Amino acid sequence: MSQKGAQLDLDSISCSICLDVMKDPVTIPCGHSYCMGCIKNYWDGEKQNEKESCPQCRKAFTPRPDLVKNTMLAFLVEQLKKTGLLDVERTETQKELGVSRQNIQKRIQDRETYVKLLKEEEKAINRFANKAMKDSQGKFAVWNIIMMKICSDVKQKIISQREIERNRVRNLQKKLENEISELKSREAELKKLSQGEDLNQLQQIYNSLPPLSESTDTSSIKIRPLRYFDGVAVEASSAIEQLDEFMDSMSANLLMLVSEVDVLMLKPEPTTKAEFRTLTRRLTMDPDTAHPHLDLSMEDTRVTDINQLRRPCADHPDRFEVHKQVLNEEAIVGRCYVEIEWGGSMVDVALAYWSNERKGDNNEVRFGFNQKSWVLRCTEGGFHFAHNCETVKYPAIEFNRVGIFLDHSAGVLCFYKIKGDTMTLLHRVQTTFTEPLYLGFTFYDNAGDYAEIV
Repeated sequence: MSQKGAQLDLDSISCSICLDVMKDPVTIPCGHSYCMGCIKNYWDGEKQNEKESCPQCRKAFTPRPDLVKNTMLAFLVEQLKKTGLLDVERTETQKELGVSRQNIQKRIQDRETYVKLLKEEEKAINRFANKAMKDSQGKFAVWNIIMMKICSDVKQKIISQREIERNRVRNLQKKLENEISELKSREAELKKLSQGEDLNQLQQIYNSLPPLSESTDTSSIKIRPLRYFDGVAVEASSAIEQLDEFMDSMSANLLMLVSEVDVLMLKPEPTTKAEFRTLTRRLTMDPDTAHPHLDLSMEDTRVTDINQLRRPCADHPDRFEVHKQVLNEEAIVGRCYVEIEWGGSMVDVALAYWSNERKGDNNEVRFGFNQKSWVLRCTEGGFHFAHNCETVKYPAIEFNRVGIFLDHSAGVLCFYKIKGDTMTLLHRVQTTFTEPLYLGFTFYDNAGDYAEIV
């Protein structure tokens, strides 16, 4: 067997889930192959979805395919092991390259997300600036010559400030896009390098690669609530009522409001565990909403799936009848932080409107399957986010405590992995909430699964 041919075979027996040589290889209907244990764990992690899918090409299968060992691929693995091509040092080097690629891909994904948010911010700057100009002109129309002078000044100031803000966003966007381009180039180099055959040359070239440019500190990029210049029209109305006495001061105030856009923004999001803790609210679950198979603690802060009828409970219009769900009692508006500890096989942690349906077996009831709820599904194999039947899957990660930050008026909802004082962002939502929100849980017929407000 030639070295080149052996290298091709080596690539073909690598599992794209664990990034290692396949163990008990199986081939699924789309033609891609994985370790039997890896693909089984991957599918088990999404068992509540209607269809299993291929991690690479995303082709869905119904019903779930039977997993049968690919004997030819297993034979190839054994033969390559005998040739010595799978020595420990080479495998470790390839793993290091794989980890480097994964890290770069994650950085690319993060920066692409910020680029998207910056583009949305630029659109909002234009939209709200235009709205502020239009509203201001309407308010000032009754003021004749003197007030038209103020109106003109405000308009020019808004235009000037809009350009400043747009340039700020564009500069950040361009910087991140350049960094993405560099990262993609480095990722391609690493991919090509990982296919080399000479281990010494591989390590020499890898070690000689120039360092990447200084990484942009994305934590310093504050994606602001997409609201701009609202205070201009408000101050204009006040100026009309106090025209005789406060003409000069109102003119100065309006110009200042346009210049200091941040004054019109909501407070910045917390960044440390201590700052989040200052927003903690004590919430309790509502027994009248709890499915009959769910048991609430004496304090109504812990919910356990007992998978059988608990003590007799009266029918209630707010109670979930089919899906094992429950909501808390207190409406959540403003800024709030809460931590949830969960355990077992699978628990959904949700925020939902009170108007979410309760009766029947349909998407209007299920958290995460309608426009009225946002869900973080926590499983032994990882987690994913769902809203309105759209799911975002993430790599497997172990955690049993979730932090939830909500800024209702800013339309911000964040889910965090909590470990001690360390908070890791799992998923962020930027939207417009039209109703107060309520904390909710969903369980899936696994006796002993629980969720607790801590």
